[in-house]
Amino acid sequence: MVSVDQLTPAAPPDVDRRLASRAHRTVEPLHSHTYFAPELDEHLTAAGLRPGRMTYFAGRAAPMGAVGPGVVTATFYNFHPGLVARHVPRCWTLATPEAVAAARFDSARASLTRLLGDTATDDVVELGDLLAEACTVLAPEARPLYAGHADLPWPTDPVTRLWHAVTLVREHRGDGHLMALQQHGLSGLEALITHTATGRGFTVQAAQKTRGWSEQEWAEGWQRLADRGLVDDAGLTDEGEAQRRAVEDLTDDLSLAPFAHLGTERTERVVELARPMARTLAAHGAYPAGVLAGARS
Repeated sequence: MVSVDQLTPAAPPDVDRRLASRAHRTVEPLHSHTYFAPELDEHLTAAGLRPGRMTYFAGRAAPMGAVGPGVVTATFYNFHPGLVARHVPRCWTLATPEAVAAARFDSARASLTRLLGDTATDDVVELGDLLAEACTVLAPEARPLYAGHADLPWPTDPVTRLWHAVTLVREHRGDGHLMALQQHGLSGLEALITHTATGRGFTVQAAQKTRGWSEQEWAEGWQRLADRGLVDDAGLTDEGEAQRRAVEDLTDDLSLAPFAHLGTERTERVVELARPMARTLAAHGAYPAGVLAGARS
């Protein structure tokens, strides 16, 4: 197994990891809200896909090309392989990856425009510029979802350009998160269970439904974690809590690059610009009730 020291990049001594982590969390809703937005189904079904989970799997995977269910399961990590296989590769018989990727850009622009309302265009442009600059130092090695999205041409309108920049930063961090989960020995289901047990992210019911795991499979996964001393009847044990912290710390270390490049002042500006946008999305109903357990920052 690769050591943590081998995975962790050397960081400039003046980079505040907490600030970089806060910046990632603050911009994340600008991307992730699209998975709950009606515009996703609207635009991707117009391209030929079937509504529901197919639009999610095909939309996010399309930048990697007409990949099979194994690649989607590997890169998305915590979905039941059977759920993925019900939609991939059939999706590519209904629409090309190029058409799906274009429709996804359209859906993101439409949902952000609707939910952000009268957010100042200057703020959208400035945040897009900052994040586009942050992306200039991102590298594709061992980051397949990021690499696929990075191959797409940059949109020219400010809203879609912002969404693309957020998506690149987000998928780069997400690929690194999978490295951290592997380093700490958590399968996709185990990662989902332990993250849900922290009280943030999905509720248990939403996690099972959206990721395709049955109650029995969830219980079996919980038991495996219990056998390793990571969970008990009360939730995460002290060891389980420590493991989740270690996963998040390594994820933070592996995703420092974009904000280390911007530096403290410009990263603080990212947070200042993105936070009211994220709050506006939530206030305008971007996330359905009963899906997310923890507060969004």
